[in-house]
Amino acid sequence: MKQQLEQRLKELKAEYEAGQKALAELENKQTALRSTLIRINGAIQVLEEELSKESIKEESRIKKTVN
Repeated sequence: MKQQLEQRLKELKAEYEAGQKALAELENKQTALRSTLIRINGAIQVLEEELSKESIKEESRIKKTVN
């Protein structure tokens, strides 16, 4: 009986360690993904601002041409 308990304890500890390792890997991936999303969001904002500026310039050109 004692041997079975010791074996089960060994198995559970190994399973726990594997779970801890997997969790750490997932947390690292989450951090990397958040960083990527922040960069993408920044790029989106820049492009939207540039498109807005271009749209304003185009409207200004049209008004000058009409007048």
